[in-house]
Amino acid sequence: MQEFPFSYIHPDATIGDNVTIEPFASIHSHAVIGDGSWIGSNAVIYGDVTIGKNCKIFPGAVIGAVPQDLKYAGERTTVEIGDNVSIRECCTINKGTKAYGKTVVESNCLLMAYVHVAHDCHISHNCIIANAVNLAGHVVIGEHVGIGGLTAIQQFVGIGDHAYISGGSLVRKNVPPYVKAGREPLSYIGVNRVGLERRGYSTDAINRIQDIYRHLFVKGWSISKAIEVINAECPDSAERNQILKFINNSEKGLMRGFQSMIGVD
Repeated sequence: MQEFPFSYIHPDATIGDNVTIEPFASIHSHAVIGDGSWIGSNAVIYGDVTIGKNCKIFPGAVIGAVPQDLKYAGERTTVEIGDNVSIRECCTINKGTKAYGKTVVESNCLLMAYVHVAHDCHISHNCIIANAVNLAGHVVIGEHVGIGGLTAIQQFVGIGDHAYISGGSLVRKNVPPYVKAGREPLSYIGVNRVGLERRGYSTDAINRIQDIYRHLFVKGWSISKAIEVINAECPDSAERNQILKFINNSEKGLMRGFQSMIGVD
């Protein structure tokens, strides 16, 4: 471990091999820092936080502060950060509450400056969350999701795998897998074709996904009729089943479809 003067490390913290802790960083009791990680100046890692290997925590980040939730009563909860996560300047990641017990950021994520992750959120691996995105409590984000800067996500919202949300969006409803979302109110603007191609999805698979969302969001049908047609006409596939499972579990409701935006500026 390389520890510079003026940093604070609680004796009950666990620090891995080849960790660098810059001046004025604070590591509190029962924090765990994985091998090869770097903690920048003025970063604060509170107790009961686990940070994986080869992470970079930039100056001003605060990880593991108590939830901004009036129901929180001091129960012992955690933050779990995976490997190879980059948390940029002044990000804040709050602990969980007794509802879920933990806030999670899985491996290979990038959280840009001033991102806020509230209590009980779960961010899956390989996500890129741009500057000043704000996640309210209990938000669940799938894998390989991209979120543009200055986006605000309401509590209990879910965002499916491989989705992309344009910057400055207000996300009040669930966003299903594989789509691009934008406009106000948030609406379907197509399939995330570029992202899927980068991750090795074939043209045929992408076209099948697009057909599913044409039924769901473009033809102006009710969700129940769209599901009926998708089951009858769209071939069985892992992607189709994932989309239908997401829809069936969307208690928060889905974002708007394309047709619902006609005539709206």
